Amino acid sequence: MARPFVKPGDWPAGGRGVRFERMIESLQGIPASTRSLLGRHQLLRTLVQRQLIAEAVAAEPIQAEELEKAKSQFLQQNRLSSEADLASYLQNQALSQEDLVWQISLPLRIRKHCITHYLDKAEARFLTRKKQLDQVVYSLVRVQDAMLARELYLRIMDGEASFADVASQFSEGPEKASHGIIGPKPLNQAHPMLAERLLSSQPRQLLEPFPIDQWWLVARLEQCIPANFNGPVAEQMAMELFDETIELEISRNMNELSATAAPSR
Repeated sequence: MARPFVKPGDWPAGGRGVRFERMIESLQGIPASTRSLLGRHQLLRTLVQRQLIAEAVAAEPIQAEELEKAKSQFLQQNRLSSEADLASYLQNQALSQEDLVWQISLPLRIRKHCITHYLDKAEARFLTRKKQLDQVVYSLVRVQDAMLARELYLRIMDGEASFADVASQFSEGPEKASHGIIGPKPLNQAHPMLAERLLSSQPRQLLEPFPIDQWWLVARLEQCIPANFNGPVAEQMAMELFDETIELEISRNMNELSATAAPSR
């Protein structure tokens, strides 16, 4: 039976956790040429990450109904409508039936693990991340000519043209296709200088042209959509906490693992 997941604070001081010890031992059994290839193609860290995740969630119980539903979705998404299709897929991917079942069940196990071990800390994380999770809708025009940007700003300000018409006709970015409208999207996905100006403005306030990189921008905040702590957001926060746990263990042990697993020269 798989051991319960060991959290970062529970790892023995000055040493590896039992799971990582097992990982090092298993990697030592890999041929030196294979380990060399993993290092050359920067796949060793990915292997460590996936193994840590697998061992963390291995003990999570999966109901037969859940697994069957996940299997059906997988077969449909990959257009595997017959046993022959499935056999060909397994051969092409060098997978056994057991490997495939594990891969299909892994997202279910990760979700259950996050809910079980991290959901109680999700709200605290949400409160620290709320500003990043709040969403905005804004209008944007970007051009490379400062004089043109000023002219377009005045047209919109004076009511000679709508923002949508100006963006559709003059904008040189992808927002041209959406009449200048961007979002809803988290504010932190915008350029930091643009995000700062939007954050300090009021809805429907037209911002004077300002430069970012090679562009001159005219922008207007349309709507703020505050993030709410609901079920999906709670699960997202729990997943982020789990990801941080895994990253901590990778960072803590990667150097030692690499040195131990490196082939002798």
